[in-house]
Amino acid sequence: MSFSVKRVTWREWLGLVAGLLALVATFLPWTTLSTSRPDVEDALKSLPHDDVVRDAWNSDFFSWFPPLLLLAAGLAVALFGQIRKVRISGLPQLWLVAVAAVLVLMLIGWVTNDWQFTADQRGLFDAGGIVIGLGYGRYLGLVAALVSFVVSILDIRAARAESRMPRRR
Repeated sequence: MSFSVKRVTWREWLGLVAGLLALVATFLPWTTLSTSRPDVEDALKSLPHDDVVRDAWNSDFFSWFPPLLLLAAGLAVALFGQIRKVRISGLPQLWLVAVAAVLVLMLIGWVTNDWQFTADQRGLFDAGGIVIGLGYGRYLGLVAALVSFVVSILDIRAARAESRMPRRR
């Protein structure tokens, strides 16, 4: 059986698009430093941009790995989802498990966001009134993962219906 773009379902396309969106989100801000004190804000502005705003690649494992896993799941579903034997063997369930793992890893990343800085740095931040915040790239990555999660559930339901259909000869 050869690959055909026309046979890729809308669910599989959405899974791939969610993975690509998560990949794009890794280049956006994932961790930001901010303050409400004007003197400290001026000091932050004088620092290199990459020290104040970090993308996923300059953050931690829980920032760059989940989007890559989501992209891998989206690629697998788009490439192998049209093969009936693979779908019946559990590709939709594997997709759901991968996305659930992505969501758990992202949650760990949110909770441990400040751990990418040393204890000394965090102490200086506290003394200076600097807050370690979450950038909009992290939110965009989460939205992509949630879309993929919902679509994977819909795909499991569709696969269940497909498995009950008689085989074509």
